[in-house]
Amino acid sequence: MNAENKRRVCIVGAGAIGSTLAVRLSLGGQHVSVLARGETLSAIRQKGITLHDLEGTHCVQVNASDEPAELGIQDVVFICTKADALRHLLPTLAPLLGPDTIVIPAVNGVPWWYFSYQSGRFAGQHIEAVDPAGELSAAMDAQHLIGAVVFITAQVERPAVVRSTNPHLMIFGEPRDEITERLQGLCSMMEVAGVQARATDRIRDTLWTKIIANLTSNPLSVVTGATLQQIYGRDELVPGVLNVLHEALLVAAAYGVRVSHDPQTFLRMGEGMGAVRTSMLQDFDAGKPLELAAIGDAVVELAELQGLSMPHTRNILSLARFRSAAHKAAH
Repeated sequence: MNAENKRRVCIVGAGAIGSTLAVRLSLGGQHVSVLARGETLSAIRQKGITLHDLEGTHCVQVNASDEPAELGIQDVVFICTKADALRHLLPTLAPLLGPDTIVIPAVNGVPWWYFSYQSGRFAGQHIEAVDPAGELSAAMDAQHLIGAVVFITAQVERPAVVRSTNPHLMIFGEPRDEITERLQGLCSMMEVAGVQARATDRIRDTLWTKIIANLTSNPLSVVTGATLQQIYGRDELVPGVLNVLHEALLVAAAYGVRVSHDPQTFLRMGEGMGAVRTSMLQDFDAGKPLELAAIGDAVVELAELQGLSMPHTRNILSLARFRSAAHKAAH
């Protein structure tokens, strides 16, 4: 890669997705830094980050810190944390941002910027479940943002060691629904790094595909302990999945979204992911907080704004919360 094409890229959060991106982008010739903390930060400093994926095993050394000011202004920033961390994290990222810095939130669920650049009755609206009192919208100028939908399955085996068993795919789009030069440049950078990248001028359509996939699988995985293959393929679970799926599709349609997959295709694709444990189930097993607000509550809030009810979805979310509370109480 030519020196003039080399970018300063910061990965905020070195979990499964963040570590995967850090390794791939480093292999692609970018100058990668990672914002991490605790034992993960220590492991990265001592041994770098190791990724086992379909191309083999890769170990890279990256600059790592727990202080954004130590890393300086970046060209591209990927936010790869849990959604519930954003409220405290986002205001601290200012030292990473120059006037032309691109920020890509690679975060599960409904994004806080969903109503950015929207006209009509939702202009200036914020989603309380993911952006309480509009704090996130105020903390970062929307001009920095490019939306992303992550179709990467990965699991942390131990700090700074990650395994990914499926092809890497990400879809990017401007919140303004435009194909821009910076969007195309971002996709080119990802392709060089071995991540299939697509640009879209309707990023919210693709977001809803992932939102629905998360909503139909993550909470139910906590309730049942099931893998994706089981959730979308077992006769005992499919009716519950379809109930939630139909409710979510109705909400998406109310916002003018075109979801490209019909319900049966959703089921086939989900089952085809194999014996994958969802990120929420992994968090449940580890006793970590669950991303129910971004993955579930935000969708219910969007439904309420359109006068729609989601009784089946609400029920599954309640069961997941009960199971999580009981699990924490027992440990």
